[in-house]
Amino acid sequence: MEQFEVTFAGFGGQGIMTAGQLLAYAAMAEGKKVIWLPSYGPEMRGGTAYCTVVISDERIGSPIINNPKALCVFNRPSFDKFASRVKPGGILIVNSSLINVSSDRKDLTQLLVPANDIALKAGTPKTANIVVLGAFIGASDVIPFDTVRKTVKQKMGAKKELLEINLTVLKQGYDLARKMLAKKEKV
Repeated sequence: MEQFEVTFAGFGGQGIMTAGQLLAYAAMAEGKKVIWLPSYGPEMRGGTAYCTVVISDERIGSPIINNPKALCVFNRPSFDKFASRVKPGGILIVNSSLINVSSDRKDLTQLLVPANDIALKAGTPKTANIVVLGAFIGASDVIPFDTVRKTVKQKMGAKKELLEINLTVLKQGYDLARKMLAKKEKV
């Protein structure tokens, strides 16, 4: 596996860091080399927040990534700031529940995922980050879905009722991304 970089970006309080950490833990469970690098705006909840996860089979030279292979954006300011930085041939996952625009770039795969809508239907808006994580796994195949599922169970299993919702929306995000990619390939 060549090095794979993904940035999760949004407002503080949207679970950006949690999504990145879960991906990093899942990658470690697969025996990969991993860097998880958080970055916060001046205020935590409501301020800008993003994290980058770098996954590789080899040693990782630098944790600083300006042009990730994938980007998962949760809000419009993050879309505006980061969407142009995705490498050509990369993946852009947009939380279309909160972002009413899309990229006009033709050199990447863009998936518009209504993460907040899916999370609300499942029972709590707090799980929108897990919807996006599932969509990212479905779009990238960087880590097997089952490994991510086990990691979510391990790391988020303290609250049983929330765990079931998290596992449900993880699968829904994954399935939605798979379905969207299959449609794009038919076109």
